[in-house]
Amino acid sequence: MPTAAAAGGSAKERRLLGEDQLFLLLSILIGVFAGLAVVCFRMAIDAARWILFGSGLMPPRGRVVLVPGAVGLLVAFLVVRFFPRVRGSGVNQTKSALYIYDGYIPGSTIIGKFITSALAIGSGQSLGPEDPSLQIGAGLASLVGRRLKLSRHNLRLIAPVGAAAGLAAAFNTPIAAVLFVIEEVIGRWSAGVLGAVVLAAVSSVVVERWFLGAEPLFRAPGYRLESPGELAAYAILGVVAGLASTVFVKSIQLLRPWLKALPRWTQYLLPALAGVLIGLIGRQYPQVMGAGYEYIDQALHDQYTWEVLGILAGLKILATVLSFSSGTPGGLFAPTLFIGAMVGGAVGGVERLLYPHFTGPLGAYALVGMGALFAGILRAPMTSVFLVLEISGNYAIILPVIISNALAYLISRSLQPTPIFDLLSRQDGIDLPSLEQDRERAVLRVEDAMHAPTPQMALRLDDLPPPEGVESLPGEFFLVQDRSGYWGGMSKARLLELASDRASGARPQELPHLHPDHSLDVAMRRMGEWPLLPVVHRADGNKLVGVVSLADILETYRNRGPALDELAEPAE
Repeated sequence: MPTAAAAGGSAKERRLLGEDQLFLLLSILIGVFAGLAVVCFRMAIDAARWILFGSGLMPPRGRVVLVPGAVGLLVAFLVVRFFPRVRGSGVNQTKSALYIYDGYIPGSTIIGKFITSALAIGSGQSLGPEDPSLQIGAGLASLVGRRLKLSRHNLRLIAPVGAAAGLAAAFNTPIAAVLFVIEEVIGRWSAGVLGAVVLAAVSSVVVERWFLGAEPLFRAPGYRLESPGELAAYAILGVVAGLASTVFVKSIQLLRPWLKALPRWTQYLLPALAGVLIGLIGRQYPQVMGAGYEYIDQALHDQYTWEVLGILAGLKILATVLSFSSGTPGGLFAPTLFIGAMVGGAVGGVERLLYPHFTGPLGAYALVGMGALFAGILRAPMTSVFLVLEISGNYAIILPVIISNALAYLISRSLQPTPIFDLLSRQDGIDLPSLEQDRERAVLRVEDAMHAPTPQMALRLDDLPPPEGVESLPGEFFLVQDRSGYWGGMSKARLLELASDRASGARPQELPHLHPDHSLDVAMRRMGEWPLLPVVHRADGNKLVGVVSLADILETYRNRGPALDELAEPAE
């Protein structure tokens, strides 16, 4: 008859299993809600742009300056007085919900982010809708999870699930959205989390395509690698992209804290001032205002000279730094892609001018540049590769993308050690985990802590010394190999009993086994109450290659752990 404790445990397991299944179903529902919200968000941005600037292709020059400034005042008033949590892009806010607030994102944040970001982007601030869409999706997921009273564990994970749904609908790229959330928000892979994130992303994209059509965000040009020498040209693009990424991030690093240190009343004016300055730029170069999707598409189809592309890249960096540093709500994804397209097209134009035998289309350089700037600024290397592949739908561009993205990422990491999202969180006084540092941190392994087995520590059952020999052995616990070759453990008292009467059929206690490549985290979990564990060869489980103890593990962490942390920590 089962005990009450056993019955209670099984009931708890059934309840957890039921909640895990509910979590997957909720992921689909959250994807639908997030997709609908993003559709409404994009329509709100278009409506704001139409109301503020009219339906003409060229709005009056005075309105181009006045509208961003006036709307900037309104946005600042809403942010300071009613929605203080909506500043910034939304990525760090979602990470904060996961790591600090147990998945809690207030409902007011969803409303505030929707309204203020739509007004800011629609009025011409140089920001994008993808990051706000990510936060809106995360907020909706958090709201649903709280209403259904999910467990603390699932409530913490449901916000990133909504974030993936929001980003997937905004970009119309479900794979890139899944990778970004895993790579930069959650930071770990597991079957349950991955399944929920994928379901949410796919369902949100289905909803988005139902209302807005299945056309990709950009019409990517065709591409075919004509000569291996062209890869050198894309390598140069990666270097330029890495330098441009560094300029962008360091500009925010310098300007944003300086503006935050100004008196509080200036927060009402900074978005308006940024809007006026961007409007002045927009009188001559309207392409830098707003998200700029249509101009990215034009760059992909070779509709600008390389000189104009270079100017637009520089002005977009300036405009985005002004908008973002002023505290205006909005995202960095779209400006990053815009800068990347312009930098890529400009580099391609110069290289074609100098080396006419490079026959690749300039649009391909613009497309690769988008991924390279994404890797350099946002520091999500895997996402940047798959983003370009999803946008282009052409696997032939994979080699240029990998080369450029890798170089841009490495140069950006070398010149700007702190990733932009880590930088922003530290400027805000929040210590969020750095997922890039976690990726770069070396792992201490069992082979770093183990030592060679000595004859006094590792014994064979058939070769036990006499009782007086056992009595003289140092220690109270030993590794013992039985007649079948299995390595287990025995206490000194048990060894004395065996040595005295030579009991037949005796077997050592079963021990968890380790391999040299196991991490010390695995060793700690397996150690339990055992004073020693055997380290055996992967190809031969009876071959003892080392012995490790809890003291060995702690000593290794003490001596080598801080040095590895210093290597992973960015220089400030």
